[in-house]
Amino acid sequence: MKRREFITLLGGAAAAWPLGARAQQPSMPVIGILHPSSADAYRPRAFRQGLKDVGFIEGENVAIEYRWADNQIDRLPALATELMKRRVAVIATGGPSATFAAKAETTTIPIVFLVGEDPVRLGLVASLARPGGSLTGINFLAVELASKRLELLRELVPRATRIAVLVNPANTTTTEATLRDVGAAARAKGLQIRVLNASTIREMDDAFAMPTSERPDALFVANDPFLIDRRVQLAQLAAHHSIPAAHQDRLYAEVGGLMSYGPSLGDAYRQVGMYTGRILKGARPADLPVVQSSKFELVINGSTARMLRLTVPPSLLATADEVIE
Repeated sequence: MKRREFITLLGGAAAAWPLGARAQQPSMPVIGILHPSSADAYRPRAFRQGLKDVGFIEGENVAIEYRWADNQIDRLPALATELMKRRVAVIATGGPSATFAAKAETTTIPIVFLVGEDPVRLGLVASLARPGGSLTGINFLAVELASKRLELLRELVPRATRIAVLVNPANTTTTEATLRDVGAAARAKGLQIRVLNASTIREMDDAFAMPTSERPDALFVANDPFLIDRRVQLAQLAAHHSIPAAHQDRLYAEVGGLMSYGPSLGDAYRQVGMYTGRILKGARPADLPVVQSSKFELVINGSTARMLRLTVPPSLLATADEVIE
């Protein structure tokens, strides 16, 4: 064999070897994320930190396919189908609507959910301790804490007797649960409740367009991905109409909302990431108990309180996890 032919043959073999070696390497497992809203509401950084805690790093030993419905809940079934075609190993979902969409697509692929109310009552699991089936996840207790949030709102605005509850009627499961629990808490405290509906930006503006005589004393905002995405608009509307508002997520208080009280969603999404990683390592969802959030945050925006001419009681200042100035 001539020297030039030998070098060419050797070079060709060297070039082909990495491709052959790569073909023999097992492909990375793929995680599917299904969410009714956007990446902003999902907190991907916290989710990825949870994965890292159990040994998975996106792009190194695991791939992630993201599917955001951008608050168009009717898109969720099609997005879930896309994840099935991608042959994901696990699906992580945010909220009941995404979880039900994924559950309708598969009975074999594990699903790790994050919901704000009792997953047993929703019919997602058989029990918290032993979920059974292919679903498990985190309950961050947004609905169950409605009474406490209403109590804190009254402590901050003691004169409030007429409370408006802002909900997204397109998110039927969460809306029904919120109105049920807030309604019961309000009746126990002798408060009047008025429901405001908003599923679009225009409807949110319309919800606040009311005569001064009909303006509520305070506003209770439901936990909802669409409302979280529109938190800046919501904070501006509440400030413009001088309505004190209570929210579930600290993201509202960070952009000018008066007060938030609820679970640490960053911690909740980290736990979703950890469960997803454990399932990739071989754990069965049926054997992973549903985690109930235990870390809660009270955040008060002091600047907004002063703008609304509210004096924050010393008791709230003492218990607040953060006062934003």
